[in-house]
Amino acid sequence: MMDGTGIDGLLNRAADERVVPGTVAMVGDRDGQIYEGAFGVTSIEDSAPVAPDTTFWIASMTKALVSAAALQQIEQGRLELEQPVADVMPEFGELQVLDGWDGDTPRLRPPATQATIRQLLTHTSGLSYFFTNPELLRWHTVTGTPDPVSGLLEMFKAPLVHDPGQVFEYGTSVDWLGRVIEAVTGTDLATCCEQNIFGPLGMPDTTFRPSDAQRDRLMALHTRTPDGGLALFPVELPEEPEFWSGGGGCYSTAGDYMRFIRALLRGGELDGERILQAETVDLMFTDHLHGAPLPDVMESAMPEFSNPVPKLPVEQGFGLGLHVVSEDLPGMRRAGTGDWAGLANCYYWIDRRTGVGALALTQVLPFFDAKIIETVMGFELAVYAAVGSPAAA
Repeated sequence: MMDGTGIDGLLNRAADERVVPGTVAMVGDRDGQIYEGAFGVTSIEDSAPVAPDTTFWIASMTKALVSAAALQQIEQGRLELEQPVADVMPEFGELQVLDGWDGDTPRLRPPATQATIRQLLTHTSGLSYFFTNPELLRWHTVTGTPDPVSGLLEMFKAPLVHDPGQVFEYGTSVDWLGRVIEAVTGTDLATCCEQNIFGPLGMPDTTFRPSDAQRDRLMALHTRTPDGGLALFPVELPEEPEFWSGGGGCYSTAGDYMRFIRALLRGGELDGERILQAETVDLMFTDHLHGAPLPDVMESAMPEFSNPVPKLPVEQGFGLGLHVVSEDLPGMRRAGTGDWAGLANCYYWIDRRTGVGALALTQVLPFFDAKIIETVMGFELAVYAAVGSPAAA
């Protein structure tokens, strides 16, 4: 185990000062878990303490799990990276590009090309999110079509906002990928992930359909108040959605997700169970944007959901299911590290060069909260100060 004294102080202070209601953070290497800390409470209206087995809605941290499930189907020959999505899901081929407005009437046109499975994995399919794209938010408002948070299948009628392959646009690509997986396996996404990812890796608390016991351990969703404090967030996710959201439908614990992180650190295998071939994991951590630019700022159309997210001032790209940095960050992660996050300010990174992965989980909106980002950066600096120089892969 590493010396976690500095991390303990940092995270305990974040809970005491209501930067977060509470948090669970964990660090692991190829051989095991090397740090665990749980601080604060599960709700600001309750004194129940956070514990290592506290459950979190991990939101977009679901994407890496579902991307791994899709890569399994590619390994087995049921899918191909360059395969058009419409080959598997014909209704995807019916989607138009939102190309402006005539008054309150959306102007739609056919896409110049058909999006591929690779473009779903890299968010270059042309799809977006209602809370990051004001034009798409307007489309949902004008048409009355439900958004992804509704859990309703009708949300899949949302148009593209770009031609495929042109730019990175964060959106519902992995929700569509989940439906592709269902189509080629004949199994619903929740069951497919349980059988092929969660079960083999020993992740019993990772699920699209939490039990009553898992819900009892769930940290409440909070929001940042104008005075910098915290309040409960009034929105609840649907307990019985019409589809399992590959983009954000999972619940998990820090310990469970760490097992997934460690499997990727180990080239796709953990405790004798292999979920991906080592070559596939290498592919996952390789930039696949093919020249499509990342935005300088990921804008916010709904401030209650997300703050604007600026691009890191380093070389970077996007792999098959996660963001990758292409250069070392001084005192922090090394080139080749994969990472992503969840909407309620959950964060993880997987540094295969150093042989270390970590995550910090809480439940606070909007995303990219400045105080939490400062804490998470401090956490990362403290981790590397404790683990020292890179280990050989």
